[in-house]
Amino acid sequence: MHAHAPHALGLRVPPPVFPRHRARPRRRPAAAVRATSAAPQRETDPRKRVVITGMGLASVFGNDVDTFYDRLLAGESGVGPIDRFDASSFPTRFAGQIRGFSSEGYIDGKNDRRLDDCIRYCILSGKKALESAGIGAGSDAHGKLDVGRAGILVGSGMGGLSVFSDGVQNLIEKGYRKISPFFIPYAITNMGSALLAMDVGFMGPNYSISTACATSNYCFYAAANHIRRGEADIIVAGGTEAAIIPIGLGGFVACRALSQRNDDPITASRPWDKERDGFVMGEGAGVLVMESLEHAMKRDAPIIAEYLGGAVNCDAYHMTDPRSDGLGVSSCITMSLRDAGVAPEEVNYINAHATSTLAGDLAEVRAIKQVFKNPSEIKINSTKSMIGHCLGAAGGLEAIATIKSITTGWVHPTVNQFNPEPEVDFDTVANEKKQHEVNVAISNSFGFGGHNSVVVFAPFKP
Repeated sequence: MHAHAPHALGLRVPPPVFPRHRARPRRRPAAAVRATSAAPQRETDPRKRVVITGMGLASVFGNDVDTFYDRLLAGESGVGPIDRFDASSFPTRFAGQIRGFSSEGYIDGKNDRRLDDCIRYCILSGKKALESAGIGAGSDAHGKLDVGRAGILVGSGMGGLSVFSDGVQNLIEKGYRKISPFFIPYAITNMGSALLAMDVGFMGPNYSISTACATSNYCFYAAANHIRRGEADIIVAGGTEAAIIPIGLGGFVACRALSQRNDDPITASRPWDKERDGFVMGEGAGVLVMESLEHAMKRDAPIIAEYLGGAVNCDAYHMTDPRSDGLGVSSCITMSLRDAGVAPEEVNYINAHATSTLAGDLAEVRAIKQVFKNPSEIKINSTKSMIGHCLGAAGGLEAIATIKSITTGWVHPTVNQFNPEPEVDFDTVANEKKQHEVNVAISNSFGFGGHNSVVVFAPFKP
């Protein structure tokens, strides 16, 4: 999310002034140098190989993974006017808002009415992911799991923002006695993972990570490392977010971060286009079931794809601005490939962070060019062009889109490509899906604070 530089969005209003804690110029990180020196070698130990056995989501296109990807392939937009509250006084009045969400069969009615949407999205997507992995709660296969070695790592950038906002309003208008007893538990970011664990009985590693829009990828990276270290057999990991409420919208408006294309919201999210003017808010959840290959094979699990590796780091540069040279991002990509045992020339698909901001889109492109010297065979696209920027859940939903590109042989388009930046000389899959056999894919996510995260996926090969 650090790609959303407030002063770089080309708006006519004066930008807010953030404290500019900029680091002095420094040498290239040693880790990036070392990452290019060793020959790639993929993990072969089935106890340490990490595979994807299930996926679940809550999205603007519904709660079914296949339907979600079909609509992405069709180039549909989930962006439209906000009708959850009266947004008429805001300079941005549209978003990728989920409508008609139902958790029936996954959350009991009483709890469903109490929970923040952030938690509802988490619980539903987690349970659907477990079902797709063949270990839904109450099934025979679920009953055979060693729950002490089964964990949940679902993070959130903002947490239970509706519950928090309502609590503050009650305090101001009615006094502390009217604050809900659920105010603190449902506002904190770890409660989605905790409540999901209570429902499914998983007693292994359980926490949330909050690194703004890099959250989901951080969770995937942490989950995989728990498995590789032998601390868990299986982990549900990803991100969840529900910030399309007045204070969430108003906060990003105050940052001058959002598109104001109210007359044509469907085309507002236009990554890499010269006329882009900011990102579009989205919401939802995306989670993966990550499992050691050894454990998956023992229970004859449906193996969808393989997680080869990942990396996380920090720009150490500015609170909201990306580094214009893309150094933090390029070193993160390089380290992720080293962790995965992959050479740059093996990668032929990138699901980009690409948020539709002036500074961020090009900074990411520059970083990619530092790592991949011959991009002619690489397809690069932006899921956000259709569903908006889902903040802490963005990486989760985009990981699912990345994995579906592997399993279907089709990559979804980047829509709203009208007048592309000349610096973007990759194939951005402009406006129409393309058939493409993915060899190795990477998925990028970056967040306010300079948090960078990259994960690497590939078709599973025994």
